[in-house]
Amino acid sequence: MSFEHIFLFFLLLVPFGAFSFLLLTNREAIERVFSQKVLDRIKINDSHLTARARKVLFLIAIFFMIVAMAHPYIENSKTKIKLSGINVLFALDISGSMRSRDRYPNRLEFAKIKLKHLLNKMPEDNVMLIAFNNSVYMISPFTEDKDSLKSVIDGITDNYLAGGSNFTLLANSAKDILKNKNPKILVVFSDGGEKKDLKEFKNILKENNIILYTILIGTKSGAVILDKRNNVVIKNDLAIKTTVNEELGKIAKETGGDYIIASYDNLDVIKLLLKNKDKYNNVNSDKEIEIEERVELFYYPLAIALIFLFASMVSLPNSNSFKRGS
Repeated sequence: MSFEHIFLFFLLLVPFGAFSFLLLTNREAIERVFSQKVLDRIKINDSHLTARARKVLFLIAIFFMIVAMAHPYIENSKTKIKLSGINVLFALDISGSMRSRDRYPNRLEFAKIKLKHLLNKMPEDNVMLIAFNNSVYMISPFTEDKDSLKSVIDGITDNYLAGGSNFTLLANSAKDILKNKNPKILVVFSDGGEKKDLKEFKNILKENNIILYTILIGTKSGAVILDKRNNVVIKNDLAIKTTVNEELGKIAKETGGDYIIASYDNLDVIKLLLKNKDKYNNVNSDKEIEIEERVELFYYPLAIALIFLFASMVSLPNSNSFKRGS
């Protein structure tokens, strides 16, 4: 038998010992006033347990609680599991242009739907999510818990949309995050940003062997940009319009990835990434992790503790009590 928190067990023994000493040596208030001989004459003995016995039972209960907190277990065996998933970094554009409504209900919400569709088809993969505009924000570290991640995605609303898209900063962040990953896969959900901002983005990706997949959100015909109050943004007496920028898709092709302009077809993003997924799985096919199988024992001392705790607080009346009652 082993203990997961053996240090905690020994640490708690010190205050437990001090508490036991004080509890067992401390006399109750009535015992300080009357002698034991007088107490024996006036006491109505309606219980099998003395006060001291109850204290001992209470201390035994606490001791077994400490044992339970130390988390005892028996180790049975270790099982090796082969890894087949891949590591994927998702980046969601939260610039102001994602508020445009050429995709229903707007580009951001449409991108979130596409992202969650893709996560549904990646149960074994380890994914991380960041959001970017003029800055980069970590939304979730690498995880296989897709349900929790989808709940986090639901919390990203258009209240967070602001500024432009800094793709250079995104590329540098992806470089740092993916430096120890193989392959290095970045999936970007964006309307494409400005063409002039993408040159350095492409250079950083290619220098660091980062494979880009792009899900372009928006349409070629475009839509006007809206502010936080959903009013049309005006510049020089003209409404500012934003269209999807396929240059970001061309960069994806150059890095060995691919792109699509997202449609209302629920399978489009799935086909994009998963059609090449087998070649990435082969990279990790020789990796294994060890899973420790063990039998948990903490509930046994916990059950014993509850029994002793109950016994210290409740007892049956003895035979003398029935005689006095009759």
